[in-house]
Parts: sequence; C-alpha cells; structure tokens
Amino acid sequence: MSIRRILIVTLLLLLIPFSLKLRGGDFGQSTSLFSDIKAHKVGDLLTVNIYENTQATQKSESKQEKAGKFSVEGGPGSGILDFIPLFGASGENKNSFDGKGENLRNRDLRAKMSVSVVAVNDNNNLVIEGSRTVGISNDRETLTLTGVVRQRDIKPDNSIDSYLIADAQITYRGKGSINDVSRPGPIMRFLNWLF
Repeated sequence: MSIRRILIVTLLLLLIPFSLKLRGGDFGQSTSLFSDIKAHKVGDLLTVNIYENTQATQKSESKQEKAGKFSVEGGPGSGILDFIPLFGASGENKNSFDGKGENLRNRDLRAKMSVSVVAVNDNNNLVIEGSRTVGISNDRETLTLTGVVRQRDIKPDNSIDSYLIADAQITYRGKGSINDVSRPGPIMRFLNWLF
C-alpha cells in the first residue's frame, strides 16, 4: 500500500511541470535541457551584433575644348576711293574646360545591443525593435534598431548579426556638448546653404 502511494505522489510530481507549461500557453514550444533557448515569441529578447561598414566612392571627370578662328583682310582702295584703305580684321577664340571631382564616404559602426520581439509574422519571422541610450558627462548617445529576423538565422547563443536583419533601420544619434561643438554655428550653416 505504501509503494502505491509513493508511485502516485511521484507521478503527480512529474506531471506538475507539464501542467504548468500547458496552463501557461507555451505548450509545444518547450525546450529540453539539451537545447538552446532562442527568441521565438513576442516579448522574447534577442542580442544583435551590429557590424555596419559602408564605403562609397564617386568620381567624375569632364573635359571640353572649343576653338574658333576668323580672319578678314583688305587692301588699298580701288577706283576713286583708292586713298581710303580697306579694313582688315582677324580674331581667334579658344575655350577650354577641364573638371574633375571625387566624393569618398566611409562609415563604420560597431555595437552590441538587445532588442525585443514585438510581433511574429505569419511565416514565423520575428519583428524586432529596441534602443540603447548611453549617457556620459551630459552627453547622450542613442542607438535605435528595427527590422525583421528569420528564426533560423538566430545563433545558438540567441544572437544575430546585423547584416542578417531584413528591412533594418539603424539610427545613431548624439546630444550634448561634444555634438554641439562638432556642429557648425547658424551663420556658418547659412553661408554653406547660400554658397
């Protein structure tokens, strides 16, 4: 009789985690002790490794030449007006233009941040969104990221590289004294706009 009670109590203790999982609505999404925990539902967190490096080079070259020459000559007058010499003129026109331009941009952004899953699409892709603000000595820098992630691209450590995020929008803004010093004043901005 006591063995039967021990078996029933043991069976009930084994069923408690299963019933709690079923009651919490996470049935079918459970993970074993040997599997990795990855983001898969709204509210889960995901670590994003931001490695953005963009380079753009634009070159333009234009060369143009135009030349013109005209000449008019005359001699002594003829007939009754031979004492009036005929006029003579000559001219030469030459235009030349040689222009070159080059535009080079290089931007590099490296960071690591956690984002939240805000929606799950019909095809099980995760819509992510998050921001990170760092403040040092009255300077604030904010990094914001949104995008769409495929679940199969998530690494076993629940992280993903930024180049695997579809429709990624990464914004990096700074406010404070350092940003104010690096920004030109209103007069300089007006002169740059004018010229």
